[in-house]
Amino acid sequence: MSYANFKNILCFALLITLFITGCSEQEKTSLTGKQALVEHPEWTKSANIYEVNIRQYSPEGTFNAFKKDLPRLKKMGVDILWLMPIHPIGVKNRKGKLGSYYSIQDYKGVNPSFGTLDDFKSLVKSVHEKDMKLIMDWVPNHTAWDHPWVSEHPEFYAKDSTGAITYEADWTDIALLNYDNKELWPKMIDAMSYWVEETDIDGFRVDHAAHEIPMAFWEKAIPQIDKQKK
Repeated sequence: MSYANFKNILCFALLITLFITGCSEQEKTSLTGKQALVEHPEWTKSANIYEVNIRQYSPEGTFNAFKKDLPRLKKMGVDILWLMPIHPIGVKNRKGKLGSYYSIQDYKGVNPSFGTLDDFKSLVKSVHEKDMKLIMDWVPNHTAWDHPWVSEHPEFYAKDSTGAITYEADWTDIALLNYDNKELWPKMIDAMSYWVEETDIDGFRVDHAAHEIPMAFWEKAIPQIDKQKK
């Protein structure tokens, strides 16, 4: 598979999911090579994926409320649950009363409206007990304006002509990250690894996987995160 084709696949809706168990020895070949081969794990093939919006799924809008429906979803034939971002939402420059899931205030945090970290771990455990998989949305392209990195590591962000941290399109509620600064890379990989080690999730659906983010980052990130599930 060519680099161009692989990049297009990453950009295509559900297929931008990066499954952390999916790196075989063949996949270790550089993704920027002319014939890089990508081997996906068996559990991703011919699988039914069900997207979950925790906030709108139930009147309670919590992990525990959603967990009650796992038997029904299993009976429906769902194989993989894909959760929209579960992190705290930024307050600064927030759009609307509730804000966007994709304005991430803390990569290692849980939106308190959804429940606690232990509640989320319990959900993942229950999903696995029903022989299902759980992946979560990951947003590596940008953060909220009140993410700690904005003040602690402003060098991680893209800047406009005046030197101010900038955003993309009309998304004024987010601050754009700059992957030209490779000091950002281990920080992002560490945050992704946290969810694998701490909660035993099965993978990520990556938002903007190949937009503003170089393929070289994923060449480094995927093998490191993949090791966590072996």
